Amino acid sequence: MAVTFTVPEFITVHLGAPSDTSVANVRVSFPDYIKNVASSEIYPTWPENAIRANIYAQISYTLNRIFTEHYRAQGYPFDITNSTQYDQSFVDGRDIFENISQIVDDIFNDYIVRRGNLEPLFAQYCDGVNTICDGLSQWGTVDLANQGYTPYEILQYYFGDEIDIVFDAPVADFRESYPGYALRLGDSGEPVQRMQIMLNRIGRNYPAIPKIAYPDGLFDVATEDAVREFQRIFNLDVDGVIGKGTWYRVQFLYNTVKRLGELDSEGLLISDVSRQYTTELKEGDSGENVRVVQFYLNFIAEFNNEIPTVAIDGIFGPATAEAVRAFQRSVGLEVDGIVDKETWDKIYEEYLAAFESIPPEYQDRGAVLFPGTSLRLGSSGDAVSTIQEYLNTISTVYPNIPKVGVTGYFGTDTQNAVLAFQREFGLPPRGIVGPFTWERIVDLYTDIRDGNEKSFGQYPGAPVGQQ
Repeated sequence: MAVTFTVPEFITVHLGAPSDTSVANVRVSFPDYIKNVASSEIYPTWPENAIRANIYAQISYTLNRIFTEHYRAQGYPFDITNSTQYDQSFVDGRDIFENISQIVDDIFNDYIVRRGNLEPLFAQYCDGVNTICDGLSQWGTVDLANQGYTPYEILQYYFGDEIDIVFDAPVADFRESYPGYALRLGDSGEPVQRMQIMLNRIGRNYPAIPKIAYPDGLFDVATEDAVREFQRIFNLDVDGVIGKGTWYRVQFLYNTVKRLGELDSEGLLISDVSRQYTTELKEGDSGENVRVVQFYLNFIAEFNNEIPTVAIDGIFGPATAEAVRAFQRSVGLEVDGIVDKETWDKIYEEYLAAFESIPPEYQDRGAVLFPGTSLRLGSSGDAVSTIQEYLNTISTVYPNIPKVGVTGYFGTDTQNAVLAFQREFGLPPRGIVGPFTWERIVDLYTDIRDGNEKSFGQYPGAPVGQQ
């Protein structure tokens, strides 16, 4: 299924140039806005195919402004202006032509995209008589329609063969992309991943911004470092926190370096954007929650031959989907390969049951179960205390790992100890205890506790030579 942009129910129009604060903003339904623009810019007597081609361009132009938050990213409280110096003509309160109204009702949620790209095309246009531009010529569409060109062929003539029309896009209330709260070290989720992806792309133009190696929605130390450097470069308060000002500055710079608001846009590929996680995980999703599911499934697979093991890579690919389907079949759930709340709860239930089925002498060696939620800066509770105790035991053999207080609170000292452990054992140095790091800490702790301080063949920690 193609990823489509949601068409807004309403749009806020500024009745003047962007910086003119003396004029009003008006809120109108999206179809009514397009009807007004079309009635203001083209003639109802033109051939229908020319009218449709022009309306497609006007819809796509408008949706590009909204998709990129062109004005909101600059701090303005509106989506588009009615100044033809910047945008399209909109005359508040004007009469609408009946045939134009009918066409808009038919196609208002259809728009143009460059093939393979996600964003609505910035379908630049001009009248083709008084002004000439690189995009569509409004009067030129009339000539083409009279020659028998279809609306799509007219659009191809001006915008190239590699365009598609997205039909019947969903319609919903527009919401600003800023989540409504500041993002900081230890946070996680789709908004964090969105910022990580954008910062990495901006970093190609501004190499001083460090690369975020794992843009998976976890606000780790590497993300904080990238945010701080971005803020320093663009004269923002350097606090490493993504508040509204930093959010929209990142958004604006991302749009700029990718030229998303230009006809020659670099394009936003579907692979460039994160997939939102709500209550479900499904094929195509990625991140820490996927890692946890993979960890549980692999553990269950040790006791259930019907379930294949999978790589714990945080990517919900076909192999993970098949493992989920196998699990669902084995426990009598609907077999759809999707981890909804019912499947998630059943996976965790089976994980606990599998663990409890281990004989006590082996169960004890496994120490404490992964709690199901990654531990990071700001976490607290018994699981944090356990990790602190285990790290302290490990530090008696590996002096590069600092000791920490057993407080049950995951502060900067614990984060530094986790980072040191991850660097020591070749794990991604993120300062977060996910299932992989948890398992490695537990395994090493139990080896040390049971007297097996080093695995066979492991470097002993000191040079070996002639005495």
